[in-house]
Amino acid sequence: MTGLRYVYAVCRPFGTPLQAELTGVAGDPPRLLTHHGLVAVVSHVPERDFAEEPLRSRLEDLDWLTATARAHQGVIDALTVVTTPLPLRLATVFRDDSGVRTMLQAREADFRRTLDRLEGRVEWGVKLYADQPPADTGAPADKPATGRDYLRQRRSSVRAHEDLWQRAEEFANRLHETLSAVAEDSRLHPPQNATLSGVAGRNVLNAAYLVPRSRSEEFVELVDRTKDETTDFRVELTGPWAAYSFAGEKP
Repeated sequence: MTGLRYVYAVCRPFGTPLQAELTGVAGDPPRLLTHHGLVAVVSHVPERDFAEEPLRSRLEDLDWLTATARAHQGVIDALTVVTTPLPLRLATVFRDDSGVRTMLQAREADFRRTLDRLEGRVEWGVKLYADQPPADTGAPADKPATGRDYLRQRRSSVRAHEDLWQRAEEFANRLHETLSAVAEDSRLHPPQNATLSGVAGRNVLNAAYLVPRSRSEEFVELVDRTKDETTDFRVELTGPWAAYSFAGEKP
C-alpha cells in the first residue's frame, strides 16, 4: 500500500506480537520500522486526508478527528500491553520511511533518554469532583419576609459554597500527597470544564501519576481506599495509559 507514513509511537524492540486484528488510522494495520535499535510504529495513510493542506481542514472536522484519535489511541493501548511506548503527537506524518528514519536519527538521544525514564512504568489518571450544594427549594415558608432576611439567607448560601470548596481543596491536596508517595512522578493538569467534558460537578483535582507497573496494584488499592473515606466528593481513576503526560509529547 502506498501513502504517507503515520507514526504513533517510538519504543524499543519487543518480542510479543501485536494483536493480529489490530488496525490503525485509516484502517491500515500498524507495522514496525526499526532504526539503530529504536522502533517507530507506523501505518500508511492517504495523501488526500493527511497531506499538509487537507490535514489542516480535516483537523477542523470533529467527526473525522474523533475517529482518528480513537484509532490512534487503540494502537497506543495495544502497544502499552506489550511494551513501554513513547506516544507521539496525533497526526504525526512523514512522506515515506526515509523521513521516519531521519526523524528517529535526529531525535535518537532524546528518545533513548525518555524511554529509559519511562521503562516499566505507566500513567494513571485521578480526578476529584465536588458537586454543587443543593439550591434553595424556594418553598413559600422559606421565602424571606424582609430584605434583611434575604441578605441573611444569601450570606448563608455563600458560606456553604465556600466551605464546600475549601474542604474539597483540602481533600484534593491530601489525596495528591498520598498518591505522589507511591508514584515516581506526577503532573497537575488544569481542571476540566464541566460544560465541555459533560461531567457533573466541579473538577477540583485533575492529575496524572507515573507509576511502576510493579506498584500499579498498590496504587489502585490506595485510590479505592480513598474513595471509601468520603461521600462528599467523587474520585475517578483511569488507566493504565501510556505515559503521555511524562513523554514530552502531547497526545
